[in-house]
Amino acid sequence: MRRLTLLGATGSIGTSAADVITSTPNRFAVHAVTANSNGAKLAATARRLRARRAVVADEASFGVLRDDLFGSGISPGAGVGAMEDAAAEPVDMVLSAIVGAAGLRATAAAVQAGSAIALANKECLICAGSAFMALARRHNVRVLPVDSEHNALYQLIDGRDPVDIRAYTLTASGGPFRTWPAARIAEATPEQAVAHPTWSMGAKISVDSATLMNKGLELIEAHHLFALSPEKLDVLVHPQSVVHALITFRDGSVHAEMGPADMRRPIGYCLNWPERAREPVSTLDLAAVGKLDFEKPDAARFPALAIAMDALKRGAGAATVLNAANEIAVEAFLARKIPFNAIPQIVEIALTAAEAEGLLAEPDTIDEALTLDALARRIARADLKRRFAA
Repeated sequence: MRRLTLLGATGSIGTSAADVITSTPNRFAVHAVTANSNGAKLAATARRLRARRAVVADEASFGVLRDDLFGSGISPGAGVGAMEDAAAEPVDMVLSAIVGAAGLRATAAAVQAGSAIALANKECLICAGSAFMALARRHNVRVLPVDSEHNALYQLIDGRDPVDIRAYTLTASGGPFRTWPAARIAEATPEQAVAHPTWSMGAKISVDSATLMNKGLELIEAHHLFALSPEKLDVLVHPQSVVHALITFRDGSVHAEMGPADMRRPIGYCLNWPERAREPVSTLDLAAVGKLDFEKPDAARFPALAIAMDALKRGAGAATVLNAANEIAVEAFLARKIPFNAIPQIVEIALTAAEAEGLLAEPDTIDEALTLDALARRIARADLKRRFAA
C-alpha cells in the first residue's frame, strides 16, 4: 500500500483526493491529514480515510478536533509547528494542497524528508520556484503537478526530447467574465467573480481565474516545473475546459491532453504514478461536448495576465512580489474594500515599488522567499491604505 499525507485535506483538492483514495481502499494508507482551521471537517476526513494523525494549524480549533476524534485512535495535534512536523514524517507521497504561502514551509519539510510531492500549492513555485526546485533536486524528490494544466503538460512532455518541442500552451477557461465588456468587468461583484462556469474552486483561486491572473501564475509554475524559457510558453482561452494543455513540435505537429473537467483525474494520476488509476473517475464524451473553441486572451480587458507574463520575463524576485500583492488585493476585493479592476493595479504598483526599493533579487532559499513575500505584502497593504483607506 502507498502511504500518503494530505496537507490541506479539507479544501476542494483535499476533498477530491479523499474521493480518489476511498475509491481504491486497498491501494492507499493515509498517515496524516492537516487543515488550517476547520477542526470538525478535518476530524470527519481523518475518520473517513482512517488516518493515523490529524493536525489543525489554528490552535483555537484544536478542541473541536480533539473532541470529534475521541475514541477513534487518531492522534490530534495543533499549531503550525505540529503541521510541519506531520509533513516531515517520511511517507511515499505528500499531497500539498494548502492554499497560499502558508503551505511553503510544510511542503519544504516534506521534500527534506524525501517524500515524493503531489503539488497543488502554487506558492512553492511562484513564491520560491528556483529555491524549491533546487531543494527537490538536492533530496532527489520527484515533484508531480496536480493542477490540471501542468499535469497535462507533464503527461505530454514525459519521454520527449525537449529539442523537438517548439512551444508549450496552457489553456484557460476564460472565467466568468470572458464575454463581458470592460466597463461591466470593472463593476463585477465578489459573488459574480467566484461563480466559475466550469470548475468548483475556492474563492481566492476563482477570483484569480476571473482576472486571468491564475493563468499568469500557472505560466510561472510551468517555467519552474519544466525548466522552460518564457518565450516557449503561451496561453489559449478554451471555454469548454476539455483540452488542458498542448505541445507544438518543431515539425508543426500538435499534441493535446484532453479529459473531463474533474480534478480527481489529475489527482489520481499523481497518487498512482507511475501506474495509471485503475478506474476512470469520469469519462470524456467528445460527441456530447460537440465543439471545441479557442481564442487568444484579451490583454486589454484582462491586464493581470500581461502583468504576470512580464513578471515571468523579469525573473528574479518579481514573481514572489506579484503573488504576494495579488493575495492582498484579492482579499481586499472579497472583503468589498476595492473594485474588481483595482486588483491588477495594486499588483503592478507593488512590483514598481519593489523594483524602486531594490527588492527584486532572486530568493536563494525558502526563508529569503518568505521574507520578500512579507515585504511585498506590506507594500500592497500600504497602497490599499493610501488609495482606498482599506
